[in-house]
Amino acid sequence: MDKIDRNILRELQSNGRITNQELADKVNLSPSPCLRRVKLLEEKGVIKGYHAEVDNDAYGLPIMVFVRVQLERHSADVVSHFEKEIELIDKVLECFVMTGRSDYLLKVAVKDLHDYETFVRKHLHAIGNIASIDTSFAYGTVKSTRVLPSI
Repeated sequence: MDKIDRNILRELQSNGRITNQELADKVNLSPSPCLRRVKLLEEKGVIKGYHAEVDNDAYGLPIMVFVRVQLERHSADVVSHFEKEIELIDKVLECFVMTGRSDYLLKVAVKDLHDYETFVRKHLHAIGNIASIDTSFAYGTVKSTRVLPSI
């Protein structure tokens, strides 16, 4: 991947609906080579997809929760079961495997505290083998971006 590919990616991350002509102009290419590069980035899996950014409040899920989960055991079957179950829960937007005291960090969208309680009781507890759940509620966002930094 060269500098032009990275510039294409930064532009697409900023505006996934940009036309090929506009993209080509921004990265100083003609349209045909620009489109070829985008298609190649898609084929290689560098570009994983295109998404709409939705306002959580307008959608009805205004509360963002960060949940740190520690498992009781770390056997292959317990870890595999936890991860498969987490993938099925639509309220979990992201799940990270962590170092430190927690094994996982979940980013969860809910409509209110009752909705979060239901999530914990019906979904997390049901997975089993969880030693601890530590919750933090985000009450504001300072920065949110999907644009990767330049390297």
